[in-house]
Amino acid sequence: MIYLLSFIIVIGLPVFLHELGHFMAARSVGIKVEKFYVGFNLFGLGYKKEYRGTEYGIGLFPLGGYVKVAGILDESFDASTKKEDYEFRSKNMFQKIWFLSAGVLMNFVLSSVIFSFFIFSDGYPEIIDVPIVNEITPELTIEEETVISPAASLGLQNGDEIISINNIKVNTWTDLSKIIHDNPNNEISVKWMRNEQILSSSVTTFPMKQFVDGEIKDIGILGISPKYNIIEASFFEAISKGINQTLVLLNQILYSLKALFNGTVTFGDFFGPLYLVKMAGETAQAGMKSLFLLTAMISVNLGLINILPIPGLDGGHVFIALIEGLIRRELPLKVKYGIQLTGFIFIMSLFILVLYNDINHLM
Repeated sequence: MIYLLSFIIVIGLPVFLHELGHFMAARSVGIKVEKFYVGFNLFGLGYKKEYRGTEYGIGLFPLGGYVKVAGILDESFDASTKKEDYEFRSKNMFQKIWFLSAGVLMNFVLSSVIFSFFIFSDGYPEIIDVPIVNEITPELTIEEETVISPAASLGLQNGDEIISINNIKVNTWTDLSKIIHDNPNNEISVKWMRNEQILSSSVTTFPMKQFVDGEIKDIGILGISPKYNIIEASFFEAISKGINQTLVLLNQILYSLKALFNGTVTFGDFFGPLYLVKMAGETAQAGMKSLFLLTAMISVNLGLINILPIPGLDGGHVFIALIEGLIRRELPLKVKYGIQLTGFIFIMSLFILVLYNDINHLM
């Protein structure tokens, strides 16, 4: 049950606010909202209630949601009828883009609010730039296999001071990190001090993929963390840092997509709804803070994926709205249907692939 409830929070909250963004934007520019659903009501399964001309509902399939507005391309669209003022198609380019992008903006607002809340309540860590080990990670997970960390193999302990690596003296944690990161999967010699006694040994670092200068590269790791201070954040500082954390995540996701296209990572590294259920359940057991931080990360992912110029997604509709705005007329109906069909096939293919990945990961 905890897995299901956690999944509802992790997926349901970002989806609800995404659709609420579309709903509020539609109302703000006079577009009639015909349906507002969280979850998909496939085969009519779910709960619905009509209120003031809008059908509100919760679909039985909790993998998304939708807002249906008057005058947008769907199965009931009729291009031969006169445009009404309350229809999507009667609005100008900027009003259309505002409606189409509002859900994505709400996702970014949600993630920024969650990050800001925890930064304001808990403060933020600031590394003390000295080469003293604060904590050892006994085990690391490399390619889904748990192994003893290089730091544990060396015999390092909390409080040890690293003196040199590969006979290069280190004075700061920054020096230490650079040398280790620059030697992925290489043997390094480490010298450290414990209770005024100098110890030394050699170990091979583990390679781990990380974003470096806009690219995914292997860096070396030992499994150690530095000392740090917790700094209290003012209200406005917390907001600033929360927004910045959202931007950092956006950057990382964009680099991941870039790495997928240039072959640095494979599609097998991505996951979908089944794996999210597992992640949500395991994260919930670590506490509500971890669960909401995962929700923030999912919200950023949902927002960015939706704004990509892929037919059928918000970004695809924005692209069409831009074209129609520039040429000052609507695209032919057959062209729009062709774009929608292409997008549907692409999205369903993507969905099947991530489900296949999930099954492989879970097995």
